[in-house]
Amino acid sequence: MDIKALEAFVKYCDTYIKGDEKGEAQIFLDHFFTSLGYKDGLKGAGADLEFRIRNEEKNSTNFADLVWPKKVLIEMKKAGEDLNRHLQQITSYWLKLAGNRPRYVILCNFTEFWIYDFEKDVYEPVDKVALHEVPKSNQAFSFLLPRPQTPIFRSNREDVTEKAAYLVAALFRSLQLRGVERETAMWYTLQCILTMFAEDVNLLPDNIFTRIVKECADLNLKAHDPCEISHDLIGMLFREMNTKGLTVGGRYKGVDYFNGGLFQEIHPI
Repeated sequence: MDIKALEAFVKYCDTYIKGDEKGEAQIFLDHFFTSLGYKDGLKGAGADLEFRIRNEEKNSTNFADLVWPKKVLIEMKKAGEDLNRHLQQITSYWLKLAGNRPRYVILCNFTEFWIYDFEKDVYEPVDKVALHEVPKSNQAFSFLLPRPQTPIFRSNREDVTEKAAYLVAALFRSLQLRGVERETAMWYTLQCILTMFAEDVNLLPDNIFTRIVKECADLNLKAHDPCEISHDLIGMLFREMNTKGLTVGGRYKGVDYFNGGLFQEIHPI
């Protein structure tokens, strides 16, 4: 995801967008989609504005601000509007989309995005992202990318500190039980900790470590035995983090050099 493009989107909104629902919603959304990598804006992505939704009970027609069939439903409200008041409206629109229902629904008042995952909860958003946080919280919108990825929401990180501490300790113990030397196990565990931290503060691109670990875990579940691919995927990531300069291509594109010595010794496991 192009962070600079998202920063440019935020700057554009600060400069030109006042938060008028009727006059600026379409401009706001089109620039948002452009910042996500669609050079032709939301139409180029396949989304429609003012999507007609028939209300048979009232014999009338409503208009959803943006519908991208099976991808996302977005409803815009004026700046400062309490988005809690409009969940029922957007849920009603979603129900009437029938075969085009998307998993994700977004309420937005120009200053904040409330993202819902209707496969999990129709009442509570999985994330709330302020406009100025969009660049650093970009992974919450990764399901909208030209090459969609699994989004990572703030709600996924609840209670993460306690759980992470427990699991990191379990990692260290399990390495020793497998016969890995204590110093090597400690070195490897510390490298994992720094890599997780670097990912969280956007020093690594696109949650690369999380995605690698998930890939290894999924393969391990299928094979029902130790996942040998972790030797290559995690080991190579650590090597790229110890290589001067920015990785220019491949799986590790965008990984920068981490000096300081922690990655001078790599022990793939």
